[in-house]
Amino acid sequence: MQTLNIENIKVGDRAELKRSFSAEDVQRFSRLSGDTNPVHLNEEYAKNTIFGSRIVHGALASSIFSTIFATTLPGPGCIYLKSENKFTKPIYLNDFVDYYVEVVDVIKERKKVVFETGAFIDGKKCISGTAELYIPGE
Repeated sequence: MQTLNIENIKVGDRAELKRSFSAEDVQRFSRLSGDTNPVHLNEEYAKNTIFGSRIVHGALASSIFSTIFATTLPGPGCIYLKSENKFTKPIYLNDFVDYYVEVVDVIKERKKVVFETGAFIDGKKCISGTAELYIPGE
């Protein structure tokens, strides 16, 4: 495993990931989190909401940013300190979601990196936000 070093991270660095969520993913997340809101789990209920069909939990959808941080940028060993997300479009089961994270600030003396985060479905933004990570390194 490569050791993280804040000196190697710069403004503009970017990573992306494409992901979809199945009914089974949503069921598992519901069991783990305890979030049993029927808009996520019951198609008959969801049909009668403004969404018209079941939607993915926002917390599940936004968890993919953690995947990118831990595996790609900045990589293994980083510590996720803070996040803020705005959900602007629902994510339905089996939608393909294009995620990205981009470095917007590097605070070397505090070993902190600030990211813009976002996700799109068919070119339309569904999540926008920010995140702060600590880079332990040397």
